[in-house]
Amino acid sequence: MISTLVFIITLGILIIVHEFGHFIAAKRLGVRIEKFSLGFGPKIFKKSKHGTDYILSLIPLGGYVKMAGDSLEDFKNKEDEFLSLTPGKRAKIIAAGPLLNYVLAFFCFWVVFFIGYPTLTNKVGELIENFPAKTAGVLAGDKIIMVDTHPVKYWDEISEIIHNKKHEPVELLIIRNKLPVRLKIYPKLQKTKNIFGKEITISLIGIRPSEEVIKVKNGLFASLFLGSKRLVDLTGLTLRGVWYIITGSLPLRESVTGPLGIFSILSEAAHLGLSVLINVIGILSMSLAIFNLFPLPVLDGGHIFLLLVERIRGKRFSQKIEDAISQFGLSLLILLAIFIFYNDLVRFGVFEKVLKFWTR
Repeated sequence: MISTLVFIITLGILIIVHEFGHFIAAKRLGVRIEKFSLGFGPKIFKKSKHGTDYILSLIPLGGYVKMAGDSLEDFKNKEDEFLSLTPGKRAKIIAAGPLLNYVLAFFCFWVVFFIGYPTLTNKVGELIENFPAKTAGVLAGDKIIMVDTHPVKYWDEISEIIHNKKHEPVELLIIRNKLPVRLKIYPKLQKTKNIFGKEITISLIGIRPSEEVIKVKNGLFASLFLGSKRLVDLTGLTLRGVWYIITGSLPLRESVTGPLGIFSILSEAAHLGLSVLINVIGILSMSLAIFNLFPLPVLDGGHIFLLLVERIRGKRFSQKIEDAISQFGLSLLILLAIFIFYNDLVRFGVFEKVLKFWTR
């Protein structure tokens, strides 16, 4: 029940923020808003205010803002209509949705760094057989406070420094029974795969972290910097992943997830704590912003691309061409949604569970 509630609330937040971006940008540019809807399907709630219908619908998997005169068949050449604006102003309205999702992502990361997030400490939990750390004398329970000349407090700092060593010894300063111990270890090179499935070579010394976790908090301005850095880093990783998918070096099946995958991720995050959940919401909001800016028909990026073409041509497309582009884009999006949903069913073993249920 809690997982379902978290899923619905998170989707609602992402959709409201996205559509509010379109809404507020249209309002600022003098466009009349006819409908602001959260969800699709049967209406649960409706309220009219200042000429706008605010609607809550049963299926919380989307939303929309209906602007006056946003199609040629509805356009009556009035000043408060969407199509009365220049292509540049219309593009601003469309881009405002993804932009506000991006702002939400930044805000989430800022909050996470400020309220604190769970992090593994620098305490060694386990030694791996046939690796140099055990031979060199590292013991479970040791606290690593320095790697080479770098002071360290958390396990991710230790891992990053050691993984990037190449044919060089690692010098550890360890606290053992309140006494300092210095050890020189020659790492073992090992091939592995990164998050994109690419084969890389990293250095390992054969240590695993303990289960000791602390909450790391930062000041307001430090959190501002760290949140910005997190957003920039994740944006770069996401764009790299998209490029690998486009070039075929990263399978689409292994790179995307749909409602079932998002539900599973949010459920786990909700059980791990507030900061983890907020971090996941930030990642989802950033991903939604980037995905919506793809130059595909129906998506915001597709509309912006068509407005760019319109500006170059100096005239609008006919209603027939716009309808054909929209139908093509919608068909493509539906096929992608079906593929992603089917992929989720396979990934989470839904077909196998159903088969077992019916063959009991």
